[in-house]
Order: sequence, then C-alpha cells, then structure tokens
Amino acid sequence: MAERNSTGLLMMLEPSPAMAMSLPVEVREKLAELELELSEGDITQKGYEKKRAKLLAPYIPQIQGVEPSLQKENRIQMSQAAPPGSKHNKSRATNTRDERFRSDLHTEAVHAALAKYKERKMPMPSKRRSVLVQSSVEACTPPDNHSAPPDVTGLLEHSLHADRDRPPVASVKVVPRGYNHSSVMETADGVPVNSRVSSKIQQLLNTLKRPKRPSLREFFIDDFEELVDVQQPDPNQPKAEGNQMSPLAGEPLGVVTNWPPSLLASLQRWGITQPRSPCLTALDNAGKPVYTLTYGKLWTRSQKLAFTLLNKLSTRNEPLLLPGDRVALVFPNSDPVMFMVAFYGCLLAELIPVPIEVPLTRKDAGSQQIGFLLGSCGVTLALTTDACQKGLPKAQTGEVVTFKGWPRLLWFVTDGKHVVKPPKDWHPTIREANNEIAYIEYKTSKEGSTMGITVSHPAMLAHCHALTQACGYTEAETICNVLDFKRDAGLWHGVLTSVMTRMHVISIPYSLMKVNPLSWIQKVHTYKARVAVVKSRDMHWSLLAQRDQRDISLSSLRMLIVTDGANPWSISSCDAFLNVFQARGLRPEVICPCASSAEGMTVAIRRPPESGVPPPGKAVLSMSGLSHSVIRVDTEEKLSVLTVQDVGQVMPGALVCVVRVEGTPYLCQTDEVGEICVSSGSTGVAYYGLPGMTKNTFQTIPVRASGGPISGRPFTRTSLLGFVGPDNLVFIVGRMDGLMTVCGRRHNADDVVATALAVEPMKFVYRGRIAVFSVSVLHDERIVVVAEQRPDASEEGSFQWMSRVLQAIDSIHQVGVYCLALVPANTMPKAPLGGIHIAETKQRFLEGALHPCNVLMCPHSCVTNLPKPRQKQPEVGPASMIVGNLVAGKRIAQACGRDVAQLEDNDQARKFLYMQDVLQWRAQATPDHPLFLVLNAKGTVSSTASCLQLQKRAERVAMALIEKGRLNPGDHVALVYPPGIDLIATFYGCLYAGCVPVTVRPPHPQNLATTLPTVKMIVEVSKSVCILTTQAIMKLLKSKEAVAAVDVKSWPMVLDTDDLPRTKRLQIYKPPTPEMLAYLDFSVSTMGILAGVKMSHAATSALCRSIKLQCELYPSRQIAICLDPYCGLGFALWCLSSVYSGHQSILVPPLELDSNVSLWLSAVSQYKVRITFCSYSVMEMCTKGLGTQTETLRLRNINLSCVRTCMVVAEERPRITLTQSFSKIFKDLGLSPRAVSTTFGCRVNMAVCLQGTSGPDPTTVYLDMRALRHERVRMVERGSPHSLSLMESGKILPGVKVVIANTETKGPLGDSHLGEVWVSSPHNATGYYTVYGEDALHADHFNTKLSFGDTQTVWARTGYLGFLRRTELTDASGERHDALYVVGSLDETLELRGMRYHPIDIETSVIRSHKSIAECAVFTWTNLLVVVVELSGSEQEALDLVPLVTNVVLEDHYLIVGVVVVVDPGVIPINSRGEKQRMHLRDGFLADQLDPIYVAYNM
Repeated sequence: MAERNSTGLLMMLEPSPAMAMSLPVEVREKLAELELELSEGDITQKGYEKKRAKLLAPYIPQIQGVEPSLQKENRIQMSQAAPPGSKHNKSRATNTRDERFRSDLHTEAVHAALAKYKERKMPMPSKRRSVLVQSSVEACTPPDNHSAPPDVTGLLEHSLHADRDRPPVASVKVVPRGYNHSSVMETADGVPVNSRVSSKIQQLLNTLKRPKRPSLREFFIDDFEELVDVQQPDPNQPKAEGNQMSPLAGEPLGVVTNWPPSLLASLQRWGITQPRSPCLTALDNAGKPVYTLTYGKLWTRSQKLAFTLLNKLSTRNEPLLLPGDRVALVFPNSDPVMFMVAFYGCLLAELIPVPIEVPLTRKDAGSQQIGFLLGSCGVTLALTTDACQKGLPKAQTGEVVTFKGWPRLLWFVTDGKHVVKPPKDWHPTIREANNEIAYIEYKTSKEGSTMGITVSHPAMLAHCHALTQACGYTEAETICNVLDFKRDAGLWHGVLTSVMTRMHVISIPYSLMKVNPLSWIQKVHTYKARVAVVKSRDMHWSLLAQRDQRDISLSSLRMLIVTDGANPWSISSCDAFLNVFQARGLRPEVICPCASSAEGMTVAIRRPPESGVPPPGKAVLSMSGLSHSVIRVDTEEKLSVLTVQDVGQVMPGALVCVVRVEGTPYLCQTDEVGEICVSSGSTGVAYYGLPGMTKNTFQTIPVRASGGPISGRPFTRTSLLGFVGPDNLVFIVGRMDGLMTVCGRRHNADDVVATALAVEPMKFVYRGRIAVFSVSVLHDERIVVVAEQRPDASEEGSFQWMSRVLQAIDSIHQVGVYCLALVPANTMPKAPLGGIHIAETKQRFLEGALHPCNVLMCPHSCVTNLPKPRQKQPEVGPASMIVGNLVAGKRIAQACGRDVAQLEDNDQARKFLYMQDVLQWRAQATPDHPLFLVLNAKGTVSSTASCLQLQKRAERVAMALIEKGRLNPGDHVALVYPPGIDLIATFYGCLYAGCVPVTVRPPHPQNLATTLPTVKMIVEVSKSVCILTTQAIMKLLKSKEAVAAVDVKSWPMVLDTDDLPRTKRLQIYKPPTPEMLAYLDFSVSTMGILAGVKMSHAATSALCRSIKLQCELYPSRQIAICLDPYCGLGFALWCLSSVYSGHQSILVPPLELDSNVSLWLSAVSQYKVRITFCSYSVMEMCTKGLGTQTETLRLRNINLSCVRTCMVVAEERPRITLTQSFSKIFKDLGLSPRAVSTTFGCRVNMAVCLQGTSGPDPTTVYLDMRALRHERVRMVERGSPHSLSLMESGKILPGVKVVIANTETKGPLGDSHLGEVWVSSPHNATGYYTVYGEDALHADHFNTKLSFGDTQTVWARTGYLGFLRRTELTDASGERHDALYVVGSLDETLELRGMRYHPIDIETSVIRSHKSIAECAVFTWTNLLVVVVELSGSEQEALDLVPLVTNVVLEDHYLIVGVVVVVDPGVIPINSRGEKQRMHLRDGFLADQLDPIYVAYNM
C-alpha cells in the first residue's frame, strides 16, 4: 500500500471496460462529469439518464458487438436492448470510487479477505411489497404455492395450539384446511411451520453456529451484581517498546522590524498606503470575476459598518451594541466580499464576530445546535446580505422565522444603502493586540453539540505571523482559496493572513466547484497563483472532470496546501493528482499537506521546497498495531495496512508533544500513537462559556512517566491522533472525532469507510455518502455504518454488498460491525458545504428517525461482553431452607384471608347448598327484586330480569332440555349465547334439569374461519350432547361459511331457546352431594392451551360467599360489570354472584364499547355505582379512546366520585402503568386515585385475591429486575436503575390460604422469596376436565402437598410465580397485612442464558424504545429471541425500529434479539381478558401468516 498508482484512474473515467474501446475521449469525460453530478446529488436520476442516453446515442451500434457477459456484468442495457419500463436500463461506472479513499493495494487486500470467506448464506430480511421503497419487484419473496391457511392473527380467544411443556388438557393439533401435507413441516416440538420462515431462521442459526469469537467461560457467580464480562487484554497484543518521546519545538518565530502591532493596524496601513491593491476577487457560478475588493475599499467599507453598528442601532434610545458584544455573521459561501467587510467591521467596532452557516430551512442538520451556541454567546444581532436575507424563511409577519433552538435575533443587512458614512472626526480605535476575544469559531463535537472556540487578538496575530513564516508568504502574492472562508484554514489563510501580508485572494465558491470542479485549477492558471488552499476532495473532483486542456499550467504554484492532510487517506488524492497534473507543470514538492484543528489552529505544515527542509516521508503501518495505539511498520499481514504521508514540521514558535488519549496525559513512547498537544501563542483560548471543558482541553499539563510536568506552560489538545516520525516529521493517523474504541481497541472511522468503499460499492451506494460512527450499547462502543442506496440497486444485490462489507471490515480491522443501514438516496443529513453531517446522522439513528430501506444488525458477532450465563447451583434441600429462614429471622411465606366460619353475617343464602335452590328461594321471598339489567351501546336498558322472571325462564329451559332434548341428569350442554339474560337463564335451566352447563363464546359472523373451530373444539372436548343457542346463531352454525370451516354434520343436537312454550310445574333436580359437578369452565390460556376445569356445587357456593363477604354485597347494592361472561371470575360475577347475594348487577357487554367507548363509565356514573369490575382491555379502550375527552365527559355530567372500588379482573401480573394512567386521566371526573385495584385468579382457583371494600390500599414495591431473572426478590428504591414496579394483586379472599413453594423441591419459602403461588380454599376447582384423563397431572395441579413443614394441607398449584410480603399495614382484623405479589405465569417465562425472563418485562422495554411502537410481544424459537412489534406510524419507520429494539433489549436485559418482526397494529392476538396470545402469534409467524411489514434476522 506504500505506493498508490494511477492505474485505476482511466478506469474511473470510463463507464465500463467494454465501452472504453469504442467511446471517444471527450464523451468519456462528459460521462465522468455526469457521474460526479449524480454521486454528489446535483442531478436527479432521471436527468442523469436523459443526458447519458443523449451522449451515448450515436455510439450504440458500435457497442452492440460487446461480449454479452461483459454487458451483463456492467449492466449496460441500452435503450434498444432494455425492455420497456425496465428499472435497470441505467449504467454505472463500476470502477468509479471516491479517490480520497482510493488505494489499489487496499482494494486488493479487501478482495483477498473476502475470498477467504466461503459464501456464507445469510438469511435475507423479508419485506412487504409496499416497503420496497426502491427495490426491484424480483427482490420480493414469491408467494407460497399452496393456498393460504386461515388467518390466526385476528384471534381473540378462539384458536387452539399444540401442547406445551405442561399439557394438562386435551388440546388438538389442527392442520388448517388448504394445507397439503407436503408443505407443512414440523419443528422438534411439533409446531407446524411454513418452510419459508423456518428455512430463514435455519440459515440464521447456521451463521450463528460458527462463532468467530471464543465462547464465554461458562460459570456464574451467585451474586446480585451481574458483572458484564470485561474483555481481558490479549497477552500477545503489540505493546509500545520505544523510549519516551521528547517535546518537539518548531523553529523560533522570526523578528520582523515593521511587523504591525495588530491585524487591524495592518488593515489600516494597507488601506491607506496601498488602497488600489487587490485584496479579494469573488467569482460567480460561471467562474467569471464579479467584484474585486481593494484594500482601500475594505478599509472604508469596514469603517462605515463599524460606525453604523455602534451609533445607528438602538433600542429605547440605548445603543443596541456595546464593545465586547457577540454578533452573528450569516453570509453565504458565494459572497466572500460582504463577509470580509462584516468581519473587519466588527473588529473595528470592538464587537466579536461569530461566523455561522446560512440556515436554509427550520430543520437544517445541526442548526439547532448552532442556535444553542448563539444563545449561550448572548447573540442578539445577525449581520447578513440583502440577497441572503430575502432567501431566509419568513413568518407571516414578514420577519425572518426564529429557527428551532435559536434565540430571537435582529437581522441587519450590511449592503451599502443600510450603512452610513462616519463623520470626518470619527476614527476607530486601533489598539495593540490585547487579551480580548477577537472572534469565535464554531466547532461540532463528536456527539453533535456545537461549541464556540474563542480566539484572542494576540493568538490571531501570532497565527498569521506563524503562517506567513511557515508558508513564506510575501506581499502581493496571489492565493487561490477553495475552502469555506468562514472558519478553519479558509478563514486563516483567505481572510486573516492575506490581509496581514497584503495578498490577493481568489475565492472559489462551493457552488462553482459543483458546476465546474476544474475551476480552481483554471484560476490558478489564469491568475498565475503562487499558492492554492484546497481539500483532497477538490483534487479528487478535478481528476474526475479533467479534460485534455493543453492550455492549463500549474507551474506558477509554489505551494498546494492540502488542509485535510490530517485524514490519512488524503495521500491517495495527492498521489493521483500528481500523476495526472505533473505533465501540466505541477512539481511534486509543491504539494504541502498540513494538520490543523479548531482548538490548536495550524499544528504542522509541510514547508515549500525553497525553505531547505528534509524530503517528505511515507509510512506503511499495520492497522492491527494502530488499533492498539502502537506504530508497527507493516509486517507479514499485507491485508490490513495504512499508508500515511507526513504533514511536515511543527509550526514556528510552537512546542508539540504526543500524550496518551485517555486518563492522565502521560507522554507517549516514540513508537506509540497518541493525541497531539501544542503549546504556542497561536491556538484557541477557550470554549466559550464552558470552563470545565476549557480546562481539560486548553490547559492540559503533559507529564513524564515519572509524574513531573514536561514544561511550565499549558498545552492545548488538538484532537489529532498521530506521532512524530524520522526527521521530526509529524504524521497524523486520524482524529479523536472519528475514533471508535471497541473492546479496548481503537479504530478510525475513515479507515472503515475506505474498506467499505473497496467492496465494489458503486452498483449499490453513493461513494461520497457513507457515515461511520459508534454508539454506546451495553458498556462498549458499537460500530454503525450508514450509506445511501442507489435507486436502481436491487434488494438482493444491496443485501449481498452489505454482507460483504461486514466480512471485509471484520477481516481487515478485526472488528465486528453492529449495524449496517442503507437509506434512500438524498436522505442523509448534509453538512453545509457538502459531505455528510455525521453527528446528525448518529442522532437520527438513535432517535429512530433515519428511515433506512435496508438494515443488517450483527449483535451476535460483535457483542462479546454479555454477563456470564447462569449455571444452576445444586439446589439446597427444603429442610435446610426452612432452617435457613428461621435462623435469618424470616417467617415462612404463608398467608390467609379472613376465616369464613367466624364471620357472622345474616346470610340467608348460607342455608342452601346449591345455586338453583338460592334462586328458587329468592323468587319466592322477593319475586320482583331486580337482579339483572343489561345495557346496549346507546346506554339504554335492552333487557332486565327480576328473581321471578329469571326463575320462570330457567324452568322453561329445563323443560325444553328434558322434553325436547330428552337429556338425562349429568349430560353436558354447551350454551352458545351473546352476553345477556339468555345466557344466565339457560345456565340455571341446565342446573334445574340436572345437566352440566358449558358456556361458550359464540362465533364471530365476520370471522367464522377462525372463531368457529374453537366453538367446535370446546363442544367436542367437553362432550356436550346438546347445544342451546339463539335462532340467529343456530343458522350461523349450519351456514355455507360454516361448512368451509368445520364439519357441520357432526354438531350434536342444537336447540334454540327463542320461543319456549309455557311450562307446567317442574320438579327441580336435587344433586345427591354438593361435591357433584355443577358446571365446566373452559378457556384458552395465553399459551394457547384449551383448559376446562370442573366446578362442584360446593365450590360454586363457596366462591359466591367469599366474593359477597369481600365486597360486602347485599340486595340493596348495585354493581356494574364490564366483563366477558364465558369463563373465570367474569362468569362468576355475571351469572352467579347476583343470584347468591341478591344485589343488582348492571351488565355492560364489552363488545358494545366498540361503538360507544364511554358506555361503561356513563353507566357507572348514571347508576352511582360504588363497586365495578372491568378487564384490562376495557380499561385500555377507555384510556386510549377517552384520554383526550375528559372535558366533554364532564359536560355530559359523568361523575365517578361515587366509585369506591374499581377492580380489574385478570390472570396476570397487575399492569401498573395502565391502572395508573387510567386513574390519572379520570381523576378529573372525580375518580379517587385509591379506587383502582386488581384481582388475581387462575385456572385452579378463579378468585384468589380481590381488593374488596375494606382493608388497606394496595401497596406497590420496587424490585431489581436483574435479581428477578435469578429468581430472587430484591427490594430497591423507586427510580433505581433496573427497577420494576409491582402492585399487590388485591386482598386474599375469605377462606383462602396461600403459600409460596419452591417450584422444584416443593418446600415452603420464606417471606419475600420468589416461588410458585399455591392456594388452598373451599372454592378451588376440583380438577381438569379432559378426554384423556391424565391423572398424574391432575394430582399434581389440584392435590399437592408441601415436601416439608405443613405436609397435611392439600394445595392447588396456580402455575404463577410470586411472593408474599408482610407489610406495616393492618387489615380489618387488626393483624399485620400480608400482601401477595404476582410476578407472572411460570409457563410463559423464557429460559435464556440460564436465567428466567418474563416476556412482559422485555415487551415494556421495547414499547418504550420508539414512539411508533404500539404493542409488542416476544417468544423464543430454537433458543432465538423473537420480538414482534406493531408499528403505529408510517411504514417508512419500520426499519428504524430494528436497531432500537435490539439496543434496548441488550441494555435492559442483556439478551441478543434473534429476529425482529414489524407488523401492522392489531396483529398480536389478544384474548377476551386483554392478555397477549404469544403462542398463537408464534405459530402464525412460523406458518408465515402475519403478513409482516419487515422481518430482520440479526446476525
């Protein structure tokens, strides 16, 4: 890599090798210019094609003879050959690459590295067609050839799933109709999966099976602090071996006899003595000189402006500006004359100019940060030109808008008519350079914040002096300045030093360079310029556009100052430029790279040849060595080397040293790379208004290894990384801004860009539009590469390029790329004068606002510092645990509700053992007492039932069952009804006839294909011999649509109960024993398991009694219920509780809320209900649907102050965020913040906890989530990092006993220990109802005993993890209150890396990561974590979510996400209780039924 030659140069100018043979030189050059315009975004794709076709039209016949394989390779599809409308009739110069990063040797190295990788098949992400922003149609995944299976994504609770680890019930594996067996393959655990998704996941697993990094040492320290694995330094890594360096001094500043005392004195001198001498020539966009500013004009115009600013601007008769005030200079790059006048005008008025870029829109990249700088500098006035002011965005008042983050500014136009001539007796004060601030130059830090660097008058003067001496500037020399004159070298050479030395500056605007990249070379030739100040980009552009112009000569140049010589890759531009222009008079020794930074100003510059300095140097360094901050001249590994050129000698009068980058600034050894520090009178002085950062940067005291300072004077850190080489030449290998420290090794962003550009990028991305930066994830930096994708790049091609870039960077730099993103053309934030705004790009990436069209994440290969996987310790026996708890003074975690036997109440219903007897007694005692009141969507009463009416209706149903149905006692009957009185009446009718009712949710008419099979399955599994329903549903069960979904001929007898005859007197069936089966309760668990439990008559009555006592329910009470009535506590409250306790129930079917979301709350307010029950889905609907309408509700007189208790019925951990936001929103309607609480029930016991009306308020605790993963409970303070808030699940019901048991040893646990919640109570269910009769499971779940301690009590296992904690509160009996906290379902936990995760915790983190994530669900498949997110925003945001989701799960949970699936809102199936059906989702994903917007497979 030491020698960069120009063999690639001609190739760069040609669209393809094939065309090269047949195209004339001038056509090739025009094509190259077009190529440049397109790559820099100055011409649209359409315009490019039009111009290109025109150029090539005459030569098409010649090209038709090209070998077809070549044509195909270079994608030269001419208009005759291309099909109409083809997206691919665009040619590309395949070899065109950014010459700034060009090195044939590096390219060879990259290709050699890629050849080492076998083509590893990586799974390509899949996109929905609408998301293929710029993709060819062929890139879409083809549809499967078998017909689509029924959609399971819209399920509520209506679908079934194969058994999981704990298969307690009959669950039937259904292969949906339309599948043929050849297309269904099964995973190891029997899940039918579609071949496409699973094959991609298999590919992903195959790529992950070969880890490149050593696997982690598998051990686990049993400690609360999970230590992130710290990478141990490699003992074989190179170490610095040289002596400690000595500070390097530049030659002394020469003493000049007539040197002016200040820059303004110099301006005055030339303005008066040489008024006609040209100072600055400005050019227009055609390259013609439009104005030449003479020194006389500069002097008089600056005086006019100074006088106007000080004397003619005032507010309330006070002068607007005082000496020392800061003033913003907002001038376009095309108007150097006005800028120069304004700059010197400010200096003469003793004001401090702050030059900034012209803000074009309110959302310019970095503009907000500039605003913060202006605000902190106290800027109130901005100077600008008339044309610029007219172009700024205006408010309706006609004033310039206030840009985002900017202070309010007055805009003053400095054109002639606005300034006044000072009176004869007014003269500006020209002082000697004192320590006041001269000007403030802005700089953007790596993080994107903008700082103002203050430069004092003496520093400005000293810097001009040093530059004049180092560059040998003489009076009246002509200098060509291509740089931005507002800052950096463009300001130092083209505005300050030029005036000091009376030079003539030709200023080349950026807009001209874009139109004619050769303009600066032409001007050097025209004006016989002696010096040109350029960047390597300008040299590169001129190479692309150079023509065979015989009349160009660069022989007048004595110095070509390359100001970004600090970029190590500038050497390639210098070499290539020299190769081409040496024939035009350019001497090799003229090229003078320099190194500078905003803080240190010019640090080093290669001297012009006449000053007798040593010859320039080059170094070929090992990149591996550089990553360890060690200089190693290239060894055997030819693959990864960096060739750097020197940036000359230290500036006159400066002292330079190299210090360690981190920690104490120790001097480096001679073979070590560090940060260059400079001590001289010509550096910046401070960061304006930031004393702390100023001290660190501008007042560094470098120390020797012994600890002593090297000098009494402070040094300025330059943010340049480099070393001092032979002949005291300074070498720069990068900047602090581009430094990325990954796993303790340092990598330079520019080097990574060069490697990416060496992977034949031009077919896929734009060469000048690649950003490389690092983001901090999980205690280390992670490398991110973002590039702009060409519109004609195919999806597959881009993906292959991305894969190759990852492999190349891994091979060359030995570092993994965390994320590679491609964004659509022209969407990356631009810096004001071309190039990419890196900080803004990074900001958008982290905020999820980059909108990429392709993303490849590789966390598996580059996150190597995860905590060590946990290894289970041999379990301590249950007896030892009890003893341990006793020794520690902890009580056993056991608690119980109030004793039912001791609670005296005048409960008449206690006399009856059976619910049917209670109803009969109420019908006789209080026949007209209203029990039920059902509301419709309009809020009006649709039906009611008193005790007698219900009794009569039940008798008719019983008669129909016995006479029409000929059913016998003990027969099972399915009740398929919508929520209402019919359901309740038929339930009691079944009890009257001695049949066993099974309540079933009716199928959804619009979704029979998915809901009807569930109905069929419950009917079959429950062995129902008859179905009772309405006429409408009866027709539905046998409709044409039903025939397509199920076998309608196998339905049992169906009776409709719409028109039942009046009955003769009925003999009510009396069960022989209360232990007999009363009803079956079926529901689909969140794991997709259909579980039916048996409820005996005794358990049913006990359940009603417990609820009555807890909620103090009496006939005079009214309660409102907004729950589904088909299973669990919802069924008990809807159908049983009112009959037992005699209170009136206002029933609100949740489905009615779809058309009237305020129905439930209106009912609560209208009936002044004290107790109400709802589900989480109802609460969520109210929160989302009514959150902004509380004022409207108040105007409708909705008042919730009557509510004492609002209980959410659930079988899960309390959703504290939802309950809190519900309380907060409806506080305005009088809802007490103490009213909302939760309940807890499960399959084995429908009501374990229920807040009720008495007792202390629910308590909230904060747990350490990391300890929870290790199945431990550790309390932390609110707001602690990694904390999880957990709300008590309500009070334990009367008659219920709870114990916390170890899931494996079945021994009791201590207070505040995590284990399985076991429950013992008279209303436990008696067992599962299953066709297979698995007795072992039944015994384990319903009749289990502790292995130690109280071994007599029979318990039921809830399958939920939780803990008991004794609080300081007292309950109604005066005892200290024991709170039960439910953490989550044992079945749902994910076992990953030896730890137990609850899906809800990961989902909460993910939802928080981006505003457009509406919902999230996670599951595992073959040990991969799959995250499904619902996108509520536009589809272009879909890919923004992939990195954010991966980041947040890594940070919060130390897990790597394997697959991210982005879907539409509503795809994640939710059951009637509002719980996510994660297993249905998993099956839908594997069967490819989700229609995802995007699926990303993380490498």
